[in-house]
Amino acid sequence: MEESEKTESSESEKGRIRKRSFLLEVDAWIDSTLYESRFAAAEFWEEIIIFFRRFRARGFKRFIVEILGESATLGAGGLVVMLMLALPASEEIAGNWREQDEFAVTFLDRYGNEIGKRGILHSDAVPIDELPDHLIKAVLATEDRRFFDHYGIDIFGLVRAMSENVRANTVVQGGSTITQQLAKNLFLTPEQSLERKIKEAFLAMWLEANLSKEEILKLYLDRAYMGGGTFGVAAASEFYFGKDVRNVNLAESAMLAGLFKAPANYAPHINLPAARARANEVLTNMVQASFMTEGQVTGARRHPADAVLRDTADSPDYFLDWAFEETKNYMISNRLPNRSIVVRTTLDRDLQRASEEAVQFFLRQNGKQYNVSESAVVLIENNGAVRAIVGGRDYGESQFNRATAAERQAGSSFKPYVYAAALENSDLTPDSVVRDGPVTWRGWSPKNYGRSFRGNVTLATALAKSINTVPVRLARDYLKGTDQIVELTHRMGITSPIIKHHTMVLGTSGITVLDQATGYLAFASGGYAHRRHAFTQIISVAGDALYKKDDTEFVGDRILSEETTLYMNQMLANVPKWGTGRRADLKMTTAAGKTGTTQSYRDAWFVGYTGNFTAAVWYGNDNYMPTNRLTGGSLPAMTWQRIMEFAHTGIELKAIPGIPQPDNGQQKDTSQDAIADAAEQGARPRVLSAAMSGFLNRLGERLESAKPLNADDLTVASTRPK
Repeated sequence: MEESEKTESSESEKGRIRKRSFLLEVDAWIDSTLYESRFAAAEFWEEIIIFFRRFRARGFKRFIVEILGESATLGAGGLVVMLMLALPASEEIAGNWREQDEFAVTFLDRYGNEIGKRGILHSDAVPIDELPDHLIKAVLATEDRRFFDHYGIDIFGLVRAMSENVRANTVVQGGSTITQQLAKNLFLTPEQSLERKIKEAFLAMWLEANLSKEEILKLYLDRAYMGGGTFGVAAASEFYFGKDVRNVNLAESAMLAGLFKAPANYAPHINLPAARARANEVLTNMVQASFMTEGQVTGARRHPADAVLRDTADSPDYFLDWAFEETKNYMISNRLPNRSIVVRTTLDRDLQRASEEAVQFFLRQNGKQYNVSESAVVLIENNGAVRAIVGGRDYGESQFNRATAAERQAGSSFKPYVYAAALENSDLTPDSVVRDGPVTWRGWSPKNYGRSFRGNVTLATALAKSINTVPVRLARDYLKGTDQIVELTHRMGITSPIIKHHTMVLGTSGITVLDQATGYLAFASGGYAHRRHAFTQIISVAGDALYKKDDTEFVGDRILSEETTLYMNQMLANVPKWGTGRRADLKMTTAAGKTGTTQSYRDAWFVGYTGNFTAAVWYGNDNYMPTNRLTGGSLPAMTWQRIMEFAHTGIELKAIPGIPQPDNGQQKDTSQDAIADAAEQGARPRVLSAAMSGFLNRLGERLESAKPLNADDLTVASTRPK
């Protein structure tokens, strides 16, 4: 028994010895393998070093190699940066951009009078090989002499333009190529910004890669603004010379080519001497570019072009641009095949002219004093019909529509949305008391305009006096954030991207003038979200009705309760009476609204409404430079009042929901002296009784709803026995 136990113990001991021996062998193998691998790697690396020493550059060669290496590194980083910059530009070419421009639209005002045209059908356009050779040469010599030699961006042309501008100590030449200008016309806005210039450069290269030079030149000639409400050389030739563009002579071609730079300054029906002087410069450009000799252009210099006499009345171009986009969106979204159409818009030419005159008057009188250069206005009837749009002081100088495309900080004119959200989602009333004192929200401590506090104030006083701390407390303490405010603005019809940052309660988000008028329209309409619209009827050239707006479409969804709407109207009616907007007060009817002034006085607003109309007015500078302490209670309020005084003359005055009309106790004076005085002041005097005005309005509505006549109807009617 003991021997067997000893045997088992001996075998167990041997097994442990063998196991330890195996582990030692494994450890030794690992050590030796690692050592040999490291040694082999070192030898391999040394061989690599020895091999590449053969290529080591010394002296001047080493300097060249270092430069190339650094260039490759910087080039790789540059490619990454260029890719990042190109991504925003790629978004502009998404979708079928050709299809969106294949429209030919004739626009009518609300009464059926033609007011302008937009678009051009490719099938109806003049082929580029049928255009006169001297017209092509005149355009290239003036706009882009190296057009057929560059790839969208002309470095040599840019350097030449810079040198000429330095020599003349002013801007006499531009560095943009025709391709860059086309990229701006097709995809971008004329807004002056670094982001837009970067997009323009990338889009120009994209156009060069995807279109031929002839296609690019053709698109440019068809879509450039040429003054007088015309787009493209074909339309301009008909408008200015009354002839087909195929038949223009050299002098007329030079005059057309001179319009690309500044159509407002050189339109021959406005300023023929300036147009001829500009055409003479174009002829000189053709000689300098070696496109023609001096002898060939002498006849055109001696016999300059004459223009057809035209009405110099301004075309409502800003409105037409917006209506054109709205029309295209409707036609494309509803997949209607028609491309040549007639559109009856909502434009009121009298209100449009009054709005333009008001803007130009105050910019001319007070622009230098306040260091402000631009303004925009949107006027909407309270059924949602847009009656006037002013997108800037001069369409010829800048086609950028500041009313529909520029998103500017709203300032205090945004506060009504905050108050409306708070009233809608709490038990607050205009008489509720909130403290005006120091407040901090997420590290932000806003101050009031006068750097002082009033203590306990009612909501009505806080809104009328535009106190900053109160809306901050409403959003922080009653709404628990900004989500409900942003949601309400969207339901009120505002499409501008409102950022959900806590500072937005004081209007730091960008918003368009059109959106501001649309948002306040909900207050004016009694809490309903009326849809703003640019047109009421679309008809094909054959007379078929493609769309007719039904009166029932004017009734929108209720987005504010009747009680909240009453409270808001009561509070906003205080602003023109004894608040910050006293210069907007109206004598003939009750006005309500809100002023707005942003930090550093970059933007000034007045947005307001009556029982008939809602309007938004903005003043500022395109380059975002501060004005000279311009506030919403000055020029914006005065402009708003001037427009509304005209708009409410000779019409039936309606009350703001929940606000009774003022009883002035004065009988309307319809004497000839009163009519003459009103006409002299630019107002529309009442010359018809209220009953007759009502009858004519009803008759007009019935005529609008009648089926359009076509040629077949007229033929049948003429053959009927009498």
